[in-house]
Amino acid sequence: MNQIYIILFYKFTEIENPEDFVEQHLDFCIKEGLLGKILVAKEGINGSLSGSKEQIEKYKEYLSGQSQFSDINFKEEIGTFSPFKKMIVRQKKEIIRMDQDLDLNKTGKYISPQELMELYESDEEFIILDTRNNYESDMGKFKNAIAPDIDTFREFPDALKSLEDKKNKKIITYCTGGIRCEKATSYMIKEGFSNVYQLQNGIINFCQQYPKTLWEGKCFVFDQRLLSHVDPDSEPITHCIHCSQSCDRYHNCKNPTCDDFIVLCEKCSEDFNSCCSDRCVEEYKSHTIRKSRERQGYKSKDKLQER
Repeated sequence: MNQIYIILFYKFTEIENPEDFVEQHLDFCIKEGLLGKILVAKEGINGSLSGSKEQIEKYKEYLSGQSQFSDINFKEEIGTFSPFKKMIVRQKKEIIRMDQDLDLNKTGKYISPQELMELYESDEEFIILDTRNNYESDMGKFKNAIAPDIDTFREFPDALKSLEDKKNKKIITYCTGGIRCEKATSYMIKEGFSNVYQLQNGIINFCQQYPKTLWEGKCFVFDQRLLSHVDPDSEPITHCIHCSQSCDRYHNCKNPTCDDFIVLCEKCSEDFNSCCSDRCVEEYKSHTIRKSRERQGYKSKDKLQER
């Protein structure tokens, strides 16, 4: 069985001409046969790629060979299939959207996985804060973590208001690979939080070094994989939206007007047409019937035109 190498990476650094950068980057990735998604903005780069070991090594050499990315960190995993079906390099206003004016030279101090382990084992008081979206933290989180109920990272500033009285407490932030913590801690410092840290290279790095320790549940990544180095035998902490049985099957509600991200077991997926509610089942059925009639109508028109 062929091994697939998967890398995640980001770096905040000024890119003077993102449009040209995107074009050149996409050309290189397609030429090398890579698959994945890369976001580029004036503030930097954020991406994940998959390919053979040789393809991934060529990309790492290509990117780190550019002076502004010479110290970029790659988080690497090995799988048996690619989670990507095509190669996308896209220009964005932000590589991780927060809609805030931030000084990214002022961010939380890094804390290593070893230091976090030692902190948990000590008697020191601290807060561990999840900066991810609710569907991610529902799937898994660090022991005793505070996980704000946010649908998108843009909601983090509002969610932070609940910690207004904790501005002088020691707060350790974490996310999947580290990128959200860069902006989260920068915003926190701007808002007067005085003792802010961020887990270096995120959950992925920690669980690779200390599997089956402080992490509860599984870890969800944006390409919809559950990270294998998080204990594969761990009991899911999420439950099917319909029958409430322990389950970690995540996907979007099939009703296109809903599209909510839900946990759904196989049986309920069959019983409810992969929808999150009876209402969505009915809307999905109506949508399917309407589309079918439209297609039949187009065919009838084509036949009339042929005559």
